[in-house]
Amino acid sequence: MTRPVHRVAPTTDTAIRQDGLRAHNLILTFQQIVGARQAPISRSELATGTGLARPTISRIVDELLAAGLIVEAGPARSGSSGRPRVGLSLARTGPAGLGLDLRAGALSACVVDLAGAVRHLDFAAHAGREVPPGETLASLAALAGKAVRAAAADGLTVVGTTFAAPGPVQDDSLVRFAPALGWRDVDAGATLSALTGSTVVVGNDAALATLGELYAGSAELRDFVCVSGEFDIGAGVVLAGGPLHGTRGHLGHVMVDGDGPPCACGATGCLQGYAGLREILAAAGADDPAVAPAVAIDALVSAGSPAILAALDRAATALGVAVSALLNLVEVDTVLLGGGYSLLASWLIEGVEREISQRVLSARWSPVQVRPAPLGPDAAVIGAALNSIDQVRRDPNRWLAHTRP
Repeated sequence: MTRPVHRVAPTTDTAIRQDGLRAHNLILTFQQIVGARQAPISRSELATGTGLARPTISRIVDELLAAGLIVEAGPARSGSSGRPRVGLSLARTGPAGLGLDLRAGALSACVVDLAGAVRHLDFAAHAGREVPPGETLASLAALAGKAVRAAAADGLTVVGTTFAAPGPVQDDSLVRFAPALGWRDVDAGATLSALTGSTVVVGNDAALATLGELYAGSAELRDFVCVSGEFDIGAGVVLAGGPLHGTRGHLGHVMVDGDGPPCACGATGCLQGYAGLREILAAAGADDPAVAPAVAIDALVSAGSPAILAALDRAATALGVAVSALLNLVEVDTVLLGGGYSLLASWLIEGVEREISQRVLSARWSPVQVRPAPLGPDAAVIGAALNSIDQVRRDPNRWLAHTRP
């Protein structure tokens, strides 16, 4: 007598493992497309790059196309037969990241698409420490709302928001201290989240500016320090093509002169007192809160002001001393002058390089190049936007879960 066949349903654990494998393969494939920044990539190249079977690649590509994360943008590079192949690239619609920034003289908002291209950049005037934190955050929320609406009109959906704050941040939300603004323990993340109705992550502006410059930089920029001059002087480090996490970034509060002036942080002789943009203007007797400091400094230089040239020389020397201390700890071959410094690089580079050549032990056989950062004052807000879209760039399953019925 033939016994009935009992089919055993897969266990929940088996289903979870299968789902995990599918998610892993989707991430692996999507990362190949994300990494192909110079040209569209073909399905056969995806199979070669991932080691996955072509039917698996076809299924994943179809899923990504249906979700609107990628588009066919052929032809890709030709195969051995010389026949053109349909290329795949990241979509210009769909998920987007929003960045918010508070810089000297202005608030800014930026939207980037999945490919990291800037699709919206907007500004609003800001009077600095004269404005209470609550009022500043309300203005940022209004600017964020305007950016979200502009993104939607362009076929983009903002999936995350990051605020680049000028000071140390705790738990991705709390701005512990921003001396240039007079902020102490301002929960910017919670306030902005409540005002905008969506989660807002807060990060240090120097670290986010470095992220922006890393993405914008050419392939040879694998080891560099990015020094940003805005409200406060910050620095980020990139080693082997990736940001060095865990650095505090507060270069402005490195002591450069033990007998120097008192700083808003409570110490004395900080770099901020010599090389902060407002401090450079104040040293020349020309500080005007109504004008962005880098613009005011540039105007004075163009007018041939001896006082501003002397203040810039002093700032370059102090900046070189602080940067040299950092370069004696980390091995990099490039220093980018970012933020407002990028606009003043012509008057700062010589002095910074002079101090580096004298103070960095390895400078004699391993010279360090100092140059303006490509993104300049917009680096922090672009980096914040890139940080916001990074969750989808790293794991497309986040977007697929959002779009599946």
